[in-house]
Amino acid sequence: MKIFRSLFVGLIAGAVFLIDAEAAILPSQPNFILIMADNLGYGDIEPFGSKLHRTPNLNRMAREGRRLTSFYSASGVCTPSRAALMTGCYPRRVGLDWTPEDGHVLRPVSPNGLHPKEITIAEVLRKAGYTTACIGKWHLGDQPEFLPTRQGFDYFLGLPYSDDMTRATGQRIGERLRGKQWPLLPWMENERVIEAPANRNQMTQRETTAALKFIATNKAKPFFLYLPHNMPGSSRQPFSSEKFRGKSKNGAWGDAVEELDWAAGQIFTALKKHKIDERTIVIWTSDNGAPRRNPPQGSNGPLGGWGYTTAEGGMRVPAIVRWPGFIPAGSTSDELSSLMDLHPTFAKLAGAQLANRKRDGRNIWPIWGPRNAKSPHEHFAYYHTNKLQAVRDHRWKLFLGETPKLYDLKVDLAEQCNVAEKHPAIIQRLEASAERIKKELGHQDSRGTHVRPVGRADQPTARIK
Repeated sequence: MKIFRSLFVGLIAGAVFLIDAEAAILPSQPNFILIMADNLGYGDIEPFGSKLHRTPNLNRMAREGRRLTSFYSASGVCTPSRAALMTGCYPRRVGLDWTPEDGHVLRPVSPNGLHPKEITIAEVLRKAGYTTACIGKWHLGDQPEFLPTRQGFDYFLGLPYSDDMTRATGQRIGERLRGKQWPLLPWMENERVIEAPANRNQMTQRETTAALKFIATNKAKPFFLYLPHNMPGSSRQPFSSEKFRGKSKNGAWGDAVEELDWAAGQIFTALKKHKIDERTIVIWTSDNGAPRRNPPQGSNGPLGGWGYTTAEGGMRVPAIVRWPGFIPAGSTSDELSSLMDLHPTFAKLAGAQLANRKRDGRNIWPIWGPRNAKSPHEHFAYYHTNKLQAVRDHRWKLFLGETPKLYDLKVDLAEQCNVAEKHPAIIQRLEASAERIKKELGHQDSRGTHVRPVGRADQPTARIK
């Protein structure tokens, strides 16, 4: 019997299901758990080639789910990539690509943040009946109107910005706020600082404990758990608890990565324990690639370049998605997708209504599901702060400039062989795409036709205990 392409709701065995014509029978309103490491590279976990870090739980996740090998952040740095995740938009569209006061990432006591009128994925899901929590690193503004609790999350525990933005760092780089020092690193619950300075050695443990409590409390209803870990983080020497410290083959960086793997295992155990494994989609990824260190700590594997840049190693990140019974086990997709796509994808799977506003993300459930479909994106834009530096389509990546550089990503992930002279037609086509992107989103001081303002606080104050 022919299965209709449209979605419809049926009642089977007392539960409500969504029927997708070209997929499996999907439970309505599945739970979503998004686990995101900070600054972790493409090659830092075993499913993506690491030989230094033991990640048995992520290995299991890959065996039970799908690796996404062309999955991107929308920036090589923290704030813009997280803005893209929350809004489904390029950071440039929502004003968080770069700000005069902060540069490429928001600093403590900044007047800037994610605009309260932006609609986050947490707001979309909460409106659809989900309970929501952000546990870990926020970095989209530390003023009250920008905090997670004002952006769709019922609960927040963690840091309002990066773990390296300590008072000592502020003194070292000469940052002052109207004559005042940066505050002690604030560990917050909802909108209150409960510890300052935060104990960075215990962050992953605390985040995991809080995540497990949230799952147990909300197991009987749909929930969205956003778990943006603070590690490996931005400090030159990442932190870990005593149980993991000094245990890896790669120093402090490896210790932090292996503790993150342990944390993922705790989540999977909890889902089994509470019998919600098959009602829960888990995504594990990173906000950008591993930064350059001397000596090197993190790894971007076969990719060229480092975090904080528009090289593949800066913006292509490891990603695994798992949903037992609905996402094919042990599978891989190399289709182009990004953090921006999670916003409309979660909304689609939750049966939630998206606001009628411009966004860049697309529903990528067809990429995850049994269809293993092609990417809905024609191109992807690589912005570095407020500059469009490169653009790619499904195969080719063009670095813009007077002397363009063209790389065939099908065979040259390291971006070592410039083939621009051989493919003038491809360059012309990608340059035309870049001009359309610049017109819509802007470039440097050119604003763009479809951008929205950054949030502004008139009199920013420090988060202190």
